[in-house]
Amino acid sequence: MALTLDDVKRIAYLARIEVSQHEAQQALSQLNGIFRLIGEMQAVNTDGIEPMAHAQDAMLRLREDVVTEANQHALFQSIAPQGRVEAGLYLVPKVIE
Repeated sequence: MALTLDDVKRIAYLARIEVSQHEAQQALSQLNGIFRLIGEMQAVNTDGIEPMAHAQDAMLRLREDVVTEANQHALFQSIAPQGRVEAGLYLVPKVIE
């Protein structure tokens, strides 16, 4: 798909970008270069190639999902300001009407 100068000017108008004739000409050649590259990439036969999540096929090191901290809920509740805890929850002032 090749763009024309009118296409570039229309895109600039829709994006509310003011472009000069020279800038539009530059953008036209750059965009057509990008579309050419996309066309080349789409022409490559990828049958039998498994999709990858990462370009270098890197794997994340995984660890077990286990609790490593002691339960200090009661301690944190005890140091909350008086009257600012109810049913194990912190009470905070209303900030949105």
